Amino acid sequence: MDFELTDEQKIIVETVRKFVEVELAPHEDEVERRDEVPAELARRIRAKALESGLYAPNMPAELGGGGLDATSLTLVERELGRTGYALQALVARPGNILQACAGEQRERYLLPAIRGERHDCLAMTEPGAGSDVRSMSATAVRTGDEYVLHGTKHFISHADMADFVVLFAATGVEDTPRGPKNLITAFLVDLDAPGLTVTPGSGCVSHRGYHQSELAFADCRVPVAQRLGDEGQGFELMGEWLGASRLSVAATSVGRARRVLRMTTGWAAEREQFGRAIGRFQGVSFPLADMATELEAAELLTLRAAAKLDAGAMTDRDAAMAKLFATEALARITDHAVQIFGGMGLMSELPIERFWRDARVERIWDGTSEIQRHIISRSLLRPLGS
Repeated sequence: MDFELTDEQKIIVETVRKFVEVELAPHEDEVERRDEVPAELARRIRAKALESGLYAPNMPAELGGGGLDATSLTLVERELGRTGYALQALVARPGNILQACAGEQRERYLLPAIRGERHDCLAMTEPGAGSDVRSMSATAVRTGDEYVLHGTKHFISHADMADFVVLFAATGVEDTPRGPKNLITAFLVDLDAPGLTVTPGSGCVSHRGYHQSELAFADCRVPVAQRLGDEGQGFELMGEWLGASRLSVAATSVGRARRVLRMTTGWAAEREQFGRAIGRFQGVSFPLADMATELEAAELLTLRAAAKLDAGAMTDRDAAMAKLFATEALARITDHAVQIFGGMGLMSELPIERFWRDARVERIWDGTSEIQRHIISRSLLRPLGS
């Protein structure tokens, strides 16, 4: 398989990398210190992203998006991954699931999101239903031409910056070989809708400035016209439009790991102990070799999955392998980095401790490492009838 980048892809990588270095990275310390992106700064970054043609690269060109293929988009995610989510999220990639919008939904939600006029967030996780999506307890009951929503969602990323939410709620029950399971339906709900309350979630050690919120629905009514797709087909929509999100997590993990390796290698070459650079000691040089090897392996798995997605052949197993290995490699790489930097690796004066903290969440959201291992092992055992 040929992973040589095309001339266009090389330009994309160079453009996004420069944007991160010039427009995003200089603000990292301020965002870390304040635990927020100042509103005026967010507005300026979004405007520059739009002006640079970097906004909505995952959306079709005929709708005003970047129209990038999966491999090119993965390269974009990799470069944006060099900085934290609070800043990189301002170069918005609207939820792929919005492409399921039909009729007036396109004018009200999809197209404004692509133009940067409105911003979306995704609400699946609940206090009692994380990885087991079909056990969610939030409900949507149809009464005439509207649905009445009840329930709570938490760990909803970026809800404090969003205008509307793509909500998943149970609208019925079906019998399955594994027992009764909820039928899930997706809805487009404006965050200022009566009956919806958005409150800040708990503080998090990872990705300061990129907040998670709690959404509480109490007799919140939405028109049937705001249902996304058919009733009971929300789980299928997840599979069709959300699978690539795991590939995005893998790609951002690769980008961040590459930045960490570059910084750690520079430190090992310059920092001296016992009269020579610490990189000349095997206790430092061998971990560097492991870091570089794991990084290349993670990138190859990620690009391989992206290439298969472009060919219409990516499986859940491909995405799971990329996400599992890249996020766990990032954890090991950042841990090695802290050890090589020594005491300075834990000081806020350097960004290494931030990369170390930020890395932890990647093994949890968009499907925990345990879920990825389940997907992979199931793909091996099911053909054998197990």
